[in-house]
Amino acid sequence: METKWLEDFVSLAETRSFSRSAQLRHVTQPAFSRRIQALEAWAGLDLVDRSSYPTRLTPAGETFHAQALEILGSLQATRNMMRGHQVSGHDMIEFAVPHTLAFTFFPHWLMDLRKRFGALKSRLIALNVHDAVLRLTEGSCDLLIAYHHPSQPLQLSPERYEMLSLGHETLAPYAKADANGEPMFHLPPQPGERVPFLSYASGAYLGRLVEQIIKQASPPLLLDPIYETDMAEGLKAMALEGHGLAFLPSSSVRKELKSRRLVSASDSASNELTMEVRIYRERPEMARHTKPGAQALWDFLKAG
Repeated sequence: METKWLEDFVSLAETRSFSRSAQLRHVTQPAFSRRIQALEAWAGLDLVDRSSYPTRLTPAGETFHAQALEILGSLQATRNMMRGHQVSGHDMIEFAVPHTLAFTFFPHWLMDLRKRFGALKSRLIALNVHDAVLRLTEGSCDLLIAYHHPSQPLQLSPERYEMLSLGHETLAPYAKADANGEPMFHLPPQPGERVPFLSYASGAYLGRLVEQIIKQASPPLLLDPIYETDMAEGLKAMALEGHGLAFLPSSSVRKELKSRRLVSASDSASNELTMEVRIYRERPEMARHTKPGAQALWDFLKAG
């Protein structure tokens, strides 16, 4: 039994739509359906009536829904109570950051921020995109930093959450350089050639953006997926060994491009995508807790 199954079920009870809830929970619909099925297997009976549209709960599901809300409420209350004991951490600003940004953007951004803003204590919580967003919506972090693209917006209500832009970066294809400094693999490929492709796992946020690039590419990109992982750092490591081509955020390959260990694998801007880096917080008037340090940092970023 996992608490995220309960959260999935509560979302489904509210939206009455598998596709909508999967979107809100930042997972693919097949993955979301499997988690609901896992919950039903744990409960030992059907909780969802799949024969109706929109989806509705079975009588057992209605009963379970009330219990799930009570359980999740109790867990949240317990977490908030425990956070109240963290007296020593009141001046620690907690950032929820997806793995890719945690490894690449965040360290450089924080160093520059300290030069301009001054000293601050920070705690980095590195997660996948879904769990990072969940941290913010549960009130378990002060600030969320994440990528944004219009094709894949985060499901955060502007009435409850506000955001600032921290800049932009590009998602583009890179490959190991050969002895002549040229990419071992290039887009577009030669006629009939399929390029070994290092891809993100299904459902990964950057993976969905890469899918947008591939769909819009002209001429079509003939890619042969040979490896996948959730994390950009994992794809970069494989690209550095010469296994294939990978689409990576520009901040993640800064050092490798400078040393020519990786090079751009395309001359066309159509094979790239620009993302915005955003920082989010709960609006003060709705926030369950606001640290003075986090408020001061937000005011500084907003003024700059």
